[in-house]
Amino acid sequence: MRTDNFQAPDYYNIDELLTDEHKIVRDAAREWVKREVSPIIEDAAQKAEFPKSIISGLAEIGAFGPYIPEEYGGAGLDQISYGLIMQEIERGDSGVRSTASVQSSLVMFPIYKYGTEEQRKKYLPKLASGEFMGCFGLTEPDHGSNPGGMTTNFKDKGDHYLLNGAKMWISNAPFADIAVVWAKDENGRIHGLIVERGMEGFSTPETHNKWSLRASATGELIFDNVKVPKENLMPNKSGLGAPLGCLDSARYGIAWGAIGAAMDCYDTALRYAKERVQFDKPIAGTQLQQKKLAEMITEITKAQLMAWRLGVLKNERKATSAQISMAKRNNVEMAIKIAREARQILGGMGITGEYSIMRHMMNLESVITYEGTHDIHLLITGMDITGIPAFQ
Repeated sequence: MRTDNFQAPDYYNIDELLTDEHKIVRDAAREWVKREVSPIIEDAAQKAEFPKSIISGLAEIGAFGPYIPEEYGGAGLDQISYGLIMQEIERGDSGVRSTASVQSSLVMFPIYKYGTEEQRKKYLPKLASGEFMGCFGLTEPDHGSNPGGMTTNFKDKGDHYLLNGAKMWISNAPFADIAVVWAKDENGRIHGLIVERGMEGFSTPETHNKWSLRASATGELIFDNVKVPKENLMPNKSGLGAPLGCLDSARYGIAWGAIGAAMDCYDTALRYAKERVQFDKPIAGTQLQQKKLAEMITEITKAQLMAWRLGVLKNERKATSAQISMAKRNNVEMAIKIAREARQILGGMGITGEYSIMRHMMNLESVITYEGTHDIHLLITGMDITGIPAFQ
């Protein structure tokens, strides 16, 4: 098992911007990742298995719905705390962070925001404790960046809804107890429905042969004349804005999470460069390697400041969807570039499972695409500053 010697970089003393609670929450997550994730994650990734044994630990550190009020089982924390937890989990592995992000932002968030009081009481405490795991069904085989074109639909059959369609690239799908599913009614209006495992006609085949997010369970959601009780429709918001509101929360978490992956790659490369001797001196003493390392810490610091400021805006309920898109896009691009540069510093050793870098690099190839592709986020910013949509 690999020893986790991670030391977090904080070049601009950003810790001074955090409250004591923020640091307690972050440090608890950091220590848990060192103790429970780092020793097993390389093996899990090699085997392409999600380590279900860590679910209870994720719940214990508040990773499931950290900003959900305590009355519903959440930790009642602020948005910066949520971001810091995602940062630390993704420092361990993007796939593990995906599991927590989906549970928090794409399952618990819509039930809390758009659901009934009965739905909140029924599902949220069990989701917060990890007794229930959830997934989010928006993306379809033919509708990714254009979710409004979805064909999954439901019809009113009097005492129930009849749901038909399919979703794909769904994190947590293979083992999820419930799915928050977005589908069109008979008028073409998008609504959210809570579909439970065991409902006849509902299946979740797993996606195999992934080179990325190998320690995360990905699958499809298939709905073949599924009878959904009417009380499982979330009534408080409909239209495409409802699932996009969930994506805002998830993208915010990714903006923080990607920093964690970048920090781990940087820390690994820095330590290796100091220890690896070539031509009678550590390679950290060469200009080319110092250039790489100096650029890494600069980009990490910029991303940290962006995420912190976005967290302040989120706490004040001032953060816009476009601001969140910018942070997601910037920070994931930053992380994937750092992973690639860090791999080069390690040379051939960088491709082995003895170090985390290649795993992070492969994972980030998914992170840069999901929750809005790299290009789509650029167009969101472009539309925001020009007022002209250019998605076609």
